Amino acid sequence: MPRKKKMPGVDPGYLDKQRQALLHRHRQVIYLNDMEREAIDEYCRRFNPRARSVLLREAIMQRILDELDQSHPTLF
Repeated sequence: MPRKKKMPGVDPGYLDKQRQALLHRHRQVIYLNDMEREAIDEYCRRFNPRARSVLLREAIMQRILDELDQSHPTLF
């Protein structure tokens, strides 16, 4: 049986640093009115997302990044 070639691995320190960078450490609280809450509840009933926090985080960040992309500074 042939031996497996050893591939150079990724530095474990680098992987730990990457994991630490992705941790959610800052808490942000938002308040919703009744209609907004009902809309989110209806969406969750229909499409069954894995987590509401992920759903809201992705929606908010998508909107922010789109607006930042559209309002980039120009030279002239």
